[in-house]
Amino acid sequence: MRSITAVTVRPGYCVEVVFDDGVHGVVDLSDLVGKGIFSLWHDRRAFEQVQIGSSGELVWGGKVDLCPDSLYLRVTGKEAEAVFPSLHRESAHA
Repeated sequence: MRSITAVTVRPGYCVEVVFDDGVHGVVDLSDLVGKGIFSLWHDRRAFEQVQIGSSGELVWGGKVDLCPDSLYLRVTGKEAEAVFPSLHRESAHA
């Protein structure tokens, strides 16, 4: 599991993140704005209040949080199986 060590709000609904392995990049979260709990972000000031949670996730006021692993995949453009090898297992036949 990856952990976010730094976050900076960028224009639009983008955040620049740095992960514990040194990988960094900008993630555009505009596709989430207005959907369910993400309606909170209609208030730009609420979006700008992003913090890093105790497990290295991004959190907004205890109401919204985003898993660092999903953000890592968005930054790197990799598939989950490439980042987490244990997800790729051969089926065992009896």
